[in-house]
Amino acid sequence: MPLKILHLTYDMRIGGTEQVIKNLILGTDASRFTMSVLCIESPLGPFAEDLINQDIHIEALSRKPGFDASLISQIRQHIKAHKIDIIHCHQYTPYVYGALGALMTPAKVIFTEHGRFYPDSTTWKRKVINPLLHRFTHATTAISAATRDALVEFEFIPKRDIEVVYNGIIGVEPEPSQLENLKQQYPIAEQCTLFGTIARLDPIKNHSMMLRAFKRVIENGINAKLMIVGDGDERANTEALINELDLSQHVFMTGYEPKPHGHLALMDIYLLPSLSEGTSMTLLEAMYLGKPCIVTHAGGNPEIVIHNETGFVTPNDDEQAFADAMITLAQNKPLQEAFGRASKERFINTFDINNMTITYEALYKKLCPYPRA
Repeated sequence: MPLKILHLTYDMRIGGTEQVIKNLILGTDASRFTMSVLCIESPLGPFAEDLINQDIHIEALSRKPGFDASLISQIRQHIKAHKIDIIHCHQYTPYVYGALGALMTPAKVIFTEHGRFYPDSTTWKRKVINPLLHRFTHATTAISAATRDALVEFEFIPKRDIEVVYNGIIGVEPEPSQLENLKQQYPIAEQCTLFGTIARLDPIKNHSMMLRAFKRVIENGINAKLMIVGDGDERANTEALINELDLSQHVFMTGYEPKPHGHLALMDIYLLPSLSEGTSMTLLEAMYLGKPCIVTHAGGNPEIVIHNETGFVTPNDDEQAFADAMITLAQNKPLQEAFGRASKERFINTFDINNMTITYEALYKKLCPYPRA
C-alpha cells in the first residue's frame, strides 16, 4: 500500500513553489506514494488543472483574513478523512496551519521553505511560536543554503535540523515549429547577442537595474538586444524606463508566456538581476538548455551559478558590475560556449528532477516506513 502524502500550500497558480510541488508529484513513484494537494486559498490555478487532468486529488479551502483558526480543524479533518501519512507544508503560513492541524493525528509534518522576503525580518511572535511548532515538526528542508540560513536567523529553527534540498525540474526542449515562428517574430542578426530574462515584472526582480546595465552595454558599442518575458504590476514603469533610456529599438517585451521555452532557447545569455531569489526555476531551465548565465549575488543564485565556471555572479544591485559581465560575455563567444556546456553539466548533476524526488522519497520513507492501515 502506498504512503499517502498531502502537499499543503497557498494555491496552485503559476509560480516557483507551485512548480516544485507539481514536479515532485509527477516525478515520484506512484506505486510507492499517493500524492494529493490541499490549498488554503482559492482559486486553485492552472497547475492544479494540469494535475487534476492526471488524476491527482486536489481540494481548496477559503482562508479568511487574519489568522483563520477554522483552517486548523478543517486540515485536521482532511488528514483523518483521507488517512494522510505525511503532510508536506510548503512555505511558512501553510506550515503554521499544517503543523497545528496535524496535532492529535498520526501524520508526520514536513516544512519546506521556498524563499524569503526582501529585506528579511522577524517578529517577537515568531521567536516564541516557531520553537514550539518545531517540536511538532518531523523534518525541515530549505531550497538553498541561503534560505536555510534565513530560517536559522529569522525563524529561530536550529541549523542542525534543516536539510538543504535543491529544486529539480523536468527539462523541456522547445518545439522546432515554435522556435521557427519565434525567430520570424523576433528577428536577430547573426552577429547580434540576445540577452534575456523570464520573470514577473515586480520590483524584487530588479528589471530596472538590468535595463540600466544594458544601456551601458549598448553605449559600449555591443551589438545586442534584450528580451524580457513576463508581465506584472511593474510593466508600465518598465516600459517607461525603456523609453527614458532610449532602448526601444533594442528591447523585446513579450508579455506573459505560459510556455516560454522557445523564447529561452533563442537567448544567447540568460540574465537574473533579482534583489532576492530562492531557487529560480527559469534559471534552472536556462541551464538545462546550456545557457551561460549572469546573476546577482542574491539568495540561492550563487549556489546555482558557479562564478567563472557556468556564468558570472555579480554583487547585488550593482549596475556597473552587471554591465561589465554582460560586455565580457558578449565579446567572448568561446567563453559563452564553455559556460553553456558547464551549465548543462551542472544541471544534470545537481538540478535534474530525479535528484530532488529521490531525496524526498527517501525522507518520506524515513519518517513513515509503513502506511496507515
